[in-house]
Amino acid sequence: MKAQLEPFFRPASIAVIGASENPVSLGHAVMSNMKKAGYQGRLVPINPKYREVMGLKCYKSVLDVPEQIELAVIQIPAKLVPAIVEECGKAGIKALLILSAGFKEAGEKGHALLEQVLTTAREYNIRILGPNCLGIMNPAIGMNATFASRGALPGRIAFISQSGALCASILDWATEQSVGFSYFVSIGSMTDVGFHDLIEYMSTDPQTSSILIYMESLTDARKFMSAARAYARTKPILILKSGSSEEGAKAALSHTGSLAGNDLVFDAAFKRAGMLRVEKMADLFYCAQALAMQPRPTGSRLAIVTNAGGPAVLTTDYLIRKGGKIASLSPDTMKDLNELLSANWSHNNPVDILGDGTAEQFGRSLRLCLDDPGVDAVLVIFVPQAITPPDTVAWAVVHESQHTDKPVFASWMGEADVTKAWEILEQGSVPAYRFPESAVDVFLLMNDYARNLEILYETPEEVPEAFTPDRQKVREVIDRALEEGRSQLDREAMTDILDAYEIPVTRVVHAASAKEAVSAADAMGYPVAMKIDSPDISHKTDVGGVVLDIHHPDIVGVTFDRIMASAKAALPDARLHGVTVEAMASKRYELMIGAKQDPVFGPVIVFGMGGVSVEVFKDLQMALPPLNMSLARHLVQGTKIFKLLAGYRNMPGVDLDAIYFLLIRFAYLVMDFPEIREMDLNPFAVDEHGGVVLDARMMISPVGATNRPYEHLVISPYPSQYCKIFTLKDGGEVKLRPIKPEDEPMEAKLFDYLSKETIYFRFFGYIPEVDHEFLSRFTQIDYDREMAIVAETEVNGQRSIIGVVRVVGDNWNDGAEFAIVVADAWQHQGLGSAMADYIIQIARERGFNRLYASFLRSNTAMDRLFRSKGFQVRTEDAHTNYGELQL
Repeated sequence: MKAQLEPFFRPASIAVIGASENPVSLGHAVMSNMKKAGYQGRLVPINPKYREVMGLKCYKSVLDVPEQIELAVIQIPAKLVPAIVEECGKAGIKALLILSAGFKEAGEKGHALLEQVLTTAREYNIRILGPNCLGIMNPAIGMNATFASRGALPGRIAFISQSGALCASILDWATEQSVGFSYFVSIGSMTDVGFHDLIEYMSTDPQTSSILIYMESLTDARKFMSAARAYARTKPILILKSGSSEEGAKAALSHTGSLAGNDLVFDAAFKRAGMLRVEKMADLFYCAQALAMQPRPTGSRLAIVTNAGGPAVLTTDYLIRKGGKIASLSPDTMKDLNELLSANWSHNNPVDILGDGTAEQFGRSLRLCLDDPGVDAVLVIFVPQAITPPDTVAWAVVHESQHTDKPVFASWMGEADVTKAWEILEQGSVPAYRFPESAVDVFLLMNDYARNLEILYETPEEVPEAFTPDRQKVREVIDRALEEGRSQLDREAMTDILDAYEIPVTRVVHAASAKEAVSAADAMGYPVAMKIDSPDISHKTDVGGVVLDIHHPDIVGVTFDRIMASAKAALPDARLHGVTVEAMASKRYELMIGAKQDPVFGPVIVFGMGGVSVEVFKDLQMALPPLNMSLARHLVQGTKIFKLLAGYRNMPGVDLDAIYFLLIRFAYLVMDFPEIREMDLNPFAVDEHGGVVLDARMMISPVGATNRPYEHLVISPYPSQYCKIFTLKDGGEVKLRPIKPEDEPMEAKLFDYLSKETIYFRFFGYIPEVDHEFLSRFTQIDYDREMAIVAETEVNGQRSIIGVVRVVGDNWNDGAEFAIVVADAWQHQGLGSAMADYIIQIARERGFNRLYASFLRSNTAMDRLFRSKGFQVRTEDAHTNYGELQL
C-alpha cells in the first residue's frame, strides 16, 4: 500500500542510527544535512557513545525513544545492522533506510548478513530501501537523509538512481542549472523497495510532474513493466540505462540468441511500456523540462526560424542525421512569408529572416510556421545582432507559443548578451538551449515518447481469422524430447510443432544415403534443396551443410557425399543422420522470425531480414509478447526490409496482414511453452503469393513448477480461462469474458444502449465525449492489476457488449475498486448479479483482500446489489454511499 512508502518520503520523525559528532563520519554528514535542510519533523540521533549530538538528545537505542519513530536511517558497519533491524522491529518502526555498504557486494559474508536483515524485516513487516545507497531527499519538507555534499532544490522532478556516486554529480549539475526535485532517491541494492514501488508512489504524487531513472540492473521486470504501463499515460517516465551485457549472446546457438542482445531487449521493453530511453544524462533533465513546458509533437517535421543562416544549415544537417525531417512549407505559408519578409529571405525552410529581422517578423514567422499543417514543431534560433534586442524577440516567441498545440523550442546562442532572454523564455515555458543541436535532440526524443504512448494505447485490429492451436500436440513433442535428453529439436519435431500453430512449413524427406536422397528428389520433382540432418548442428550453412537449386539426380548423389564430408570435417563429433531433401521454394524475400529467453524480461520476439546474411545486415526489431495486430505491425514496420515487403518500384507487396497474424501465432507458441529457450524460423520465404518456413530450429530446456500460467512473461496475456456462457432469465445466452483492446468499437457502441440515468449512475455525471482516449482507459488494461469482464451477445446480427464489470487494483494489489454497468434492455435478467459474483470470484483468485466502491445514494439498484453480495454499506457524504467487501 502507498502507506508503506509514506514514512520514507514524508516521515513525521526520523531516527539517525549512527549519528555522530565526528565530522568525517557518515552519521555526522546525515545529521548535518538534515539540520541544514530545515527538516520539519522530529530528528532523533541514536548512538550509545553520545548523550547529545548537534544539540539534540541522543539515545542509546531506538527502544529508548519514548515517541514513535516513522523512519530509521542506518549508517553503521554492516555486521551490526541485523541486530539494529531487530531493535527497530521491536520499536514498531516500519521503514528503514540503510545507507551502509558491505552486503550484496561483499561476497558470501555480505549475502549472509543481508539474508538476516531481510528475514527480520519480513518478521516485523518492515520495508527497506537500500542498502549501499546515498539516501533520500524531499526538499519540500526539508528532508536530506543523505551523506551528499549538497542538497537538492525544490521542484517537480522525481529522480531515482542506482548509483550513489552519480547522484552526487547530478546534484552539483542540477544546482548550477537551477533544476529542482520533488524527490531525490538513491535506491542502492534494491533488496526490498524497487523501481516499481517508487513508480507507483511517485506517479500518484501531485507534486511530481515526471520520473527520471538511472538504471544499472532490473530484478522484478514484471512488476516494473506493470507499474510503468499503468502510469506512462499520466506522467513521463524517462530512463538512462547503463550496464548492458552481451555475454549471453556469445554462447547462443541460434541467430536470434546472438543478435538479440540484452540491451536491445531493454529498448523493446521501455518502448512497450510507453517510457522514453535517453543516452545522455543531460537529456534526462532537458526532456523532463520540455515535456513539462510544451505539448508533445505529433511527428518529426521541424521548421526552423532564424536570423543566422549558418547555424540553421548545421542544425538542418544534424536533424536529418538523427532521423528527423525538415518540414516542407505549404504554398500558402510561403506566400505569407514572402509578403512579411524582405526579398532576400531564404525562401525555404529554414526560414532565415536575415540579420536585420525584427521581433515582429520573428513572431509572425513563427506563427505562420505553427499554422502550417505540414509542421510538427518549430525551433527558433537567435544569434545576437546590433539591431534586434534578444529580450524583445524572446517575448515575441513566448507570446506565439502560448497560442498553439505544437511544441516550440528556442536556441539563443551566446552567453552574457542573451542571459535575460533565456530567463524570459524559461519563465514563458519555452525550453531554451545554448546550442540548437540540443533542441533537436530533445524534439526527437519527445517525438519518440509520443510515438511510444501512441503505440501503447493504439486500438488493434481484430485478427483476420479464428486461431486454435493444438497445444497438447506440442506438449507431447517437447516432453518426449526432454525425456530423451535432447536440447535441440529435429526437423520432424519442428514440423509437428509449426503445424500445431498453423505456421506454414515446407515438407522434407529424410535421407540416410545418396540413393534415398535421389529417390526423394525424383518423387518431389526438381529443383530441390538438401541440408545436413544432425541434432548437433544448428547453423547448417557454417559447416557447408546447405546446397540449393539442385536440378539433376546425378548432382543429388554427389551433393549428398559432399554435405556429409563437409559436416564431418567441420564437426567430427557431431551425430550425422544424413540429409533432408525438400522442394525449392522460389520466393522474393527471406525473413527471420525468432525468439529467445532473456534473463530479465523472459521471452522476446525478433523479426527482420533473414537468410544467410542475417548477422551481416542485422536488420532486426524486437518486441515482448503477447502481440496483437497493431504491435505486430509496428514490429515489422520498424525494419528496413518493410519498404520492400510493402511494395517497392513496381514490385508487388506481400500480404502484410498474414505476416502480422503469423507473428501473433508464433508469439503464442513461445508464451505457451516456457521450455523454449531459443527459436529461429530462418528463412521464412515470402512473396505476394504467401510465405513458408524453409528452415527452423528450437533449443529447449526443462523448467520448474510454476504457481500460475504464463509466470515466465513480464506482460500478462489475455486470460482466456475466464471465458464462460451465462443464460439470461429469458433463455438468451451471453458470453462472459475478459475485455481486450480490440473491443473498443463495441465498448463505444455500448453507450448507445445505456440510458442517461444509467450513464449518470455509473460515471457520477454525463460523459461529454466518448472518444479513443476515453475508451482506451477501459479497454487497454493490465490483467495483472485489474480485470474487466464484458457480457457479449448478438444484437441485430452483430456482436455487441451489453455490460461490463471491473475491479481495479490499488498500487499494491491489496484492495480493488469495483464498478459495474448493464445496458438497460438487459437489466432484470440476472446478468448484473451473475457478473458481480464472477468478478468477486476472480478477485479472490487474484489475491485481493477487499473490494470497495462509492456510488450515488439515489442508485438504489446498486445499493441492493451490494448488500446482497455481502458488502458493508455506509453513508459517505450527502450524495454518495460507500460499500466494502472483505474477501
